[in-house]
Amino acid sequence: MTISPDGRVSIKHLTSMELLSNDEVLGLIKRAQDYKYQRIKPELKRQFFAANLFFESSTRTHKSFEMAEKKLGLEVIEFDAKASSVNKGETLYDTILTMSSIGVDICVIRHTDEHYYQELVDSRTIQTTIVNGGDGSGQHPSQSLLDLMTIYEEFGTFQGLKIMIAGDITHSRVAKSNMQMLKRLGADIYFTGPKSWYSDEFDVYGHYVSLDDMIGQVDVLMLLRVQHERHASGETFSKADYHAQYGLTHARYAAMRADAIIMHPAPVNRGVEIASDLVEAPKSRIAAQMTNGVFMRMAILEAILNGKS
Repeated sequence: MTISPDGRVSIKHLTSMELLSNDEVLGLIKRAQDYKYQRIKPELKRQFFAANLFFESSTRTHKSFEMAEKKLGLEVIEFDAKASSVNKGETLYDTILTMSSIGVDICVIRHTDEHYYQELVDSRTIQTTIVNGGDGSGQHPSQSLLDLMTIYEEFGTFQGLKIMIAGDITHSRVAKSNMQMLKRLGADIYFTGPKSWYSDEFDVYGHYVSLDDMIGQVDVLMLLRVQHERHASGETFSKADYHAQYGLTHARYAAMRADAIIMHPAPVNRGVEIASDLVEAPKSRIAAQMTNGVFMRMAILEAILNGKS
């Protein structure tokens, strides 16, 4: 990955936030803002093809990548995992080998296996670019980048911001991507939620705190969905109990600073992580995150095309 003198980022693959430098992150944010505020228009030098291969359910990531691809002028090759040769036993590697062989330039992939992308990017034969749309409980780089864009638009910096990540941290690829980059960009990170859904490995990025003790001090409250599909066993909660103990209730909303913002990668479990009528409250930036997702993914895809040029 590189960044040119005029600020344009070039990417070969986007699989993990760890691969991006601070300058590249800021370059992508500024490029996404250029698209959002119509300061630039897409300019393709040739015809490019993209395919979105989602082996897990998705609305926001899948459709905002598709919207970004179409806004940029890419040709989108349809792929339905349920109607593909995966059902005949074809491996992911062979599916992507096929996509590469027929001329697909970019494959956006979501898969249940962590680090599924490693053998794809290590392949000498596969030439298509891999964009990680989420790997199990691993990482979600495009979601992290749109989150960073949303925070940057609000505060103009990351340095010294107090950011609390709340909820199902162990199973959240969004949390893992965000904690790494936000720490590196100078934010102070705090974690809260059920202690059984927290791992000591996260101590290198921040501190585990009480939600009610910290709620009035944070600049950003990042709520996480309870990912029941990734819980093999362990502590469970009723919706009402979780909301009362760890969710954003009206009382906690009122205790937040006037200039603090609320974020959530969605889908939102209304009445669990957040009271239903707070999803669109004045402090909420949940809809803004979805809007920014299209423009950030345009910036990501453009950076990949720059790399191909």
